Amino acid sequence: MADLVSYVIRKMLLAIPIILLATLIVFLMLYLTPGDPIIALAPPHASVVELDAIRDKYGLNEPAYVQYGLFLWRLVHGDLGISIGAATRNLDVSDLIVQRLPRTLELMGIGLAMSYSIGIPLGIFSALRHNSLGDRGVMVFTLLAYAMPSFWLGILLMLLFAVELGWLDIAGTTGGFGSIILPAMTLGIGNAALTTRMMRSSMLEVIRQDYITQLRSRGLPEREIIYKHALKNAILPVITVIGLDIGWFIGGSVVVETVFSWPGIGMLITTSISNSDFPVVQGCILVLAFFVIAGNLVADILYAYVDPRVRLG
Repeated sequence: MADLVSYVIRKMLLAIPIILLATLIVFLMLYLTPGDPIIALAPPHASVVELDAIRDKYGLNEPAYVQYGLFLWRLVHGDLGISIGAATRNLDVSDLIVQRLPRTLELMGIGLAMSYSIGIPLGIFSALRHNSLGDRGVMVFTLLAYAMPSFWLGILLMLLFAVELGWLDIAGTTGGFGSIILPAMTLGIGNAALTTRMMRSSMLEVIRQDYITQLRSRGLPEREIIYKHALKNAILPVITVIGLDIGWFIGGSVVVETVFSWPGIGMLITTSISNSDFPVVQGCILVLAFFVIAGNLVADILYAYVDPRVRLG
């Protein structure tokens, strides 16, 4: 266990420069973006002197490295800035994110649950019927599911389940829990395709091992061999990439939330871009970047936990 703790500490220390690099990329991305955010803060027909005064107030007349240092200082103290959007002007960016983040996490959680509830059984089914018609059908499904853009898949699901069948609601949270099913399904199906392929490959590798042949030679029931002995080894690679899947869902949530008008971080980003609300865009992207880094860190820790060779290497 001591080697695992040492490995975790080492990985957390290595994450610090990655976080700093992420903050630098986010800062430069908006610093180099055309447009002047001060125009949104200034009163109509403001003079050059008034514009310069506002820039001095927010430190925008300082060199880029000074602005970045001030940005880091505020970030360390939990200050992500003040919104300059028409509807949210003078509100703290951190408060806006805290209001929207639970919705995004709810969508990601249900999407992940759907992804694994679809991908793991399909992967097992496909591996146990290798090269059969069912196996080929599953592979066609994974190919189509992975290739479809999420916005297009979301529109198809809306047309089928909301417009034609009338089973589910389309926009926002108007339908309670039912309104999250379509966006979560849209978010989860693409990742379910990857999970299916990984589970299939892992299960095929495990059931070809010598110990599985020995268990069969002892006359154990096939169901017991598969679900008691083979599955617990085959599912380990799938578990270790849960952290990496967070990156998939973070990226997909921006598109899916916009398509379904789901009031999460992704919807907040697109609305803020339309309103030239640079502080909110910067804060949201930074929070999402932290989630991706944390997801990769979790994936590394899980992999080291299930495979001691990783933390000893």
